[in-house]
Amino acid sequence: MWTLYKKEIRSFLGSLIAYIVMGVYLVLTGLFLWFVDGNNVFDLGIASLQVMFDIAPYILIFLVSAVTMRSISDEKRLGTLEILTTKPITDTAIILSKFFASLTLILFALLLTSVYAYTISQLANPIGNVDMGSMLGSYLGLLLLAACYTAIGLFSSSITDNQIVALLTSMVISFFFYAVLSMLGDVSWLDSIGRSLAWFGLEFHYDSISRGVVDTRDIVFFGGFTAIFLGCTQLVFESRKW
Repeated sequence: MWTLYKKEIRSFLGSLIAYIVMGVYLVLTGLFLWFVDGNNVFDLGIASLQVMFDIAPYILIFLVSAVTMRSISDEKRLGTLEILTTKPITDTAIILSKFFASLTLILFALLLTSVYAYTISQLANPIGNVDMGSMLGSYLGLLLLAACYTAIGLFSSSITDNQIVALLTSMVISFFFYAVLSMLGDVSWLDSIGRSLAWFGLEFHYDSISRGVVDTRDIVFFGGFTAIFLGCTQLVFESRKW
């Protein structure tokens, strides 16, 4: 598994995808944080990364989908999947190595925004007067959210050999679980049913962690959500044997 993980990382770093993903994420979050009129740090007058944390989940939907779209679909299209499965490695190890390699790339992209956190800290009055609990909680929430998106992306990539189809499928599923279920919770005529559906949405648990209070129920939800989609990916992956 470790060997395949390193191979996936080298594959990412040997292509433009890794650099485009990290660059696009850094630029887009920076634009919303510093330059978008009426909703940037200077207009709000608050030394906080909340603007970035509000928009980041939506940016990640596209970026994670772009990273994972070729993970399995490209193997199927090129016919290298059969060669890979003949190696002394289990299907689970193949899927997990691709999962952790993709997540590592996204983690690097998140780490790059630490320069924004430092800048915000320096702009605060007095210097360093920022809500570190909320900031760290939001970063943890983004990482867990990225893990969910990555699992969705791998599943989408496993059901087709077309990268574009995998990209669009991943984006639609991710958007549904993050935003659509949350919207249903605001529909008045759905009442308690809508609130129950919202609880199954990723945004509900992301917002909970972003407050700076790490609840084990949120951690378990993100872990279970990721495991379910990785399990679905393995089912599709193993269907070639049927």
